[in-house]
Amino acid sequence: MCRLAFLPLVLQAVFGCLSSTASDWPQWRGPNRDGHALEESLLATLPSELKPIWKRPVGTGFSAPVVAGEVLIYLDEQGGRETAHALAPSTGVELWKVAFADAFSDEWGVGPRSTPVMDGDRVYVQSCKGEFRCLSMKDGQVRWGTDFEKNFGVIFVGTKVNEGAAIRRGNNGSALIDESHLIVPVGSTNGASIVCFDKLTGAVLWKSLNDESAYASPILATLAGLKQIVAFTADALVGLDRADGHLLWRVPIRTDAKRHALSPVILSGDRVVVASHSFGMICVHVAKDSGGFSASTAWHNRAMKVNLSTPVAVSDSLFGFGTGQDYVCLDSTTGQVRWAQPGFGRGVKTDYASSIVVGDTLLVLNETGLLSLIAVDPLKYRSLGQVQVCGKTWSFPALAHGRLYVRDGRDLQCFDLSAR
Repeated sequence: MCRLAFLPLVLQAVFGCLSSTASDWPQWRGPNRDGHALEESLLATLPSELKPIWKRPVGTGFSAPVVAGEVLIYLDEQGGRETAHALAPSTGVELWKVAFADAFSDEWGVGPRSTPVMDGDRVYVQSCKGEFRCLSMKDGQVRWGTDFEKNFGVIFVGTKVNEGAAIRRGNNGSALIDESHLIVPVGSTNGASIVCFDKLTGAVLWKSLNDESAYASPILATLAGLKQIVAFTADALVGLDRADGHLLWRVPIRTDAKRHALSPVILSGDRVVVASHSFGMICVHVAKDSGGFSASTAWHNRAMKVNLSTPVAVSDSLFGFGTGQDYVCLDSTTGQVRWAQPGFGRGVKTDYASSIVVGDTLLVLNETGLLSLIAVDPLKYRSLGQVQVCGKTWSFPALAHGRLYVRDGRDLQCFDLSAR
């Protein structure tokens, strides 16, 4: 059989098995959008050198790779267009690519910044300029799409100083799957800050709020006994009813730069943590009484001015990039620092580190491409190894089936971290 005749059988095998498993990484910050991997075991320590299983050149952009079944999706800039690529995750071989929007650029770089969402036989992609598409996982064909500017009157790309950082930097937040619904941070101040679509048809099911979007991605959480949508807009931290989008509770958090980039982090006891470089880190407690839902500040650490890196919660601790050059552990009940380890950043606003919880360890990839394995220990910092895996990166890695997929400004690489 010739190679061309054999290719359809390969694609049928790949795309005939698209159902996700527990070890997949199909969306922003992993299977549950909380930075926790569902892997059973990885390397106990990191070696001084790691060689990739495969490596392929990619275009620019900060969007994170995602993996489900036998497909990896990533976005980049190619020839002035934001482009979606599908790869075989075990080999890095490209299965298809589709350009879906004109590229966006600013002084920080060129290309897409929103992370795709994989769901069944579809993948959802979003451009910086607000062109949103549902693509077929099989061949990248567009099933439906919407445009934030044409359909909702939103323009988040501009040059005026007073427009705020959220507008100048484009649309960065990643959409959220909620059963048959798709929740998208559109950012219209005319009643469509958050929009719920039918994920199969693209029909608008409800619209909510008048807030501008920041850079944060919404999550699902059960708070005060009700599963709800939690979103961090440019103006507030909010809880929305999943059925119709009506506002359950709201905590105003507004800054001149509208820089909110961290995803909300859920803690035990009906609490939510967010942070911004302008106001520090704040923990909100959500309660329900006869009058409905309410939210109040549980603690506020004003010194913890985290700009880009969402922390992870383990038991009563928060782990993540702190202020200055430190990686930190916080007491999540009080917001106080338990320990801080220097050497993870440069002490500037654009410092970044991605954190993934794997059992009783943390995989931390910082902006310089240094991968660290750290013990989940609330008492002290304990390193289990460090290794350089890539160049400068602001992209969250994907961890699926024992393999770590790392993307910098030039390459996408696959590393085997499974226990040997």
